[in-house]
Amino acid sequence: MKGRAVVTGLGVAAPNGLGLEAYWRATLNGRNGIGRLTRFDATGYPARLAGEIDGFTAEDHLPGRLLPQTDRMTRIALVGADWAFADAGIDPGEVPEFDMGVITASASGGFEFGQNELRALWSRGGQYVSAYQSFAWFYAVNSGQISIRNGMRGPSGVLVSDQAGGLDALAQARRQIRKGTSLVMTGAVDASLCPWGWVAQLAGDRLSTSDDPERAYVPFDAEARGHVPGEGGALLVLEDAEHAARRGAPRVYGEFAGYGSTFDPRPGSGRPPGLRRAAELALADAGTGPDGVDVVFADAAAVPELDRVEAEALGALFGPRGVPVTAPKTMTGRLYSGAAPLDLAAAFLALRDQVIPPTAHTSPDARYGLDLVGPEPRPATLRTALVLARGHGGFNSAAVVRSTAA
Repeated sequence: MKGRAVVTGLGVAAPNGLGLEAYWRATLNGRNGIGRLTRFDATGYPARLAGEIDGFTAEDHLPGRLLPQTDRMTRIALVGADWAFADAGIDPGEVPEFDMGVITASASGGFEFGQNELRALWSRGGQYVSAYQSFAWFYAVNSGQISIRNGMRGPSGVLVSDQAGGLDALAQARRQIRKGTSLVMTGAVDASLCPWGWVAQLAGDRLSTSDDPERAYVPFDAEARGHVPGEGGALLVLEDAEHAARRGAPRVYGEFAGYGSTFDPRPGSGRPPGLRRAAELALADAGTGPDGVDVVFADAAAVPELDRVEAEALGALFGPRGVPVTAPKTMTGRLYSGAAPLDLAAAFLALRDQVIPPTAHTSPDARYGLDLVGPEPRPATLRTALVLARGHGGFNSAAVVRSTAA
């Protein structure tokens, strides 16, 4: 087991479920977390739907001293880390501080905090800007605050590669475990549902402008028109397998067994996109071939050209309709760096319960040649899952996770 990285704890906050089991029940039941934006008035914007987390009150979970210095994103991440530790049966105060690291991903940082302080600067003056602005907006703030709160002084950092970053963070965490760190809190939470964050997302020109919550985000559908953004994600306790066994971890969800990443060539180069190669690298790293994969959690961009690229990659690897494909993020929206860790959590739960979660609301277009699961969950014999993620600008990442159950 030396050097193997296993997941022993999961902390989930998603638009369709707050907490691990609440999220999983909602996902299997096809509960949609996408709706009209309420965190600000989006009437004047071309896109008005989002996946918002309901029922999260930071004061119920965190000490008051943390609230003035944290963005909503960081508050959710701190609570998610607490839940992941509890799920893993770990009291961080009982683990040597240099044996624990924190490696997260971020796509935007604390945009809402930053916007509020910029408003104070221009409307009232510099003396009204919070000193916490110096770090609360920053990409690495979740890693920093989790490490401070839990006394974690081992290898830490942040990966910034949009949606692909969630898998990149797990891969970096695994590298540190192979170098001797006992455990790493890893994954990602993003939350940029504020006017500043919204304008930044609109600039990418990939947001759906539909006002129908059930048809706005429909990947691999003839009516695909872009994605719906969301907030949330997942934090995972990634642990050295020997360390988990020695301490008697109450559960092991599975192994983070393989990873690969590539970068797309420049437009017009004539070279193929890199997603297929990323998946091939992940499979090779896991020591398995395409015939060993039981389900794929798709990136599911819902942009026709990007859907075509992903479908062609899957067809080349597995053959037409060669493996079940699912995209439960159709119920949450794309959570940017939080999306892939949430897919990893769903993959581990699928392996645990031997069921593939549905792809809600989508009517699969036959031209893609995919065995797209949905709208009902599909019972299946599952041991290995492939998770795909792409970041805006050309990032491609893939991960293989597998059950450790006998």
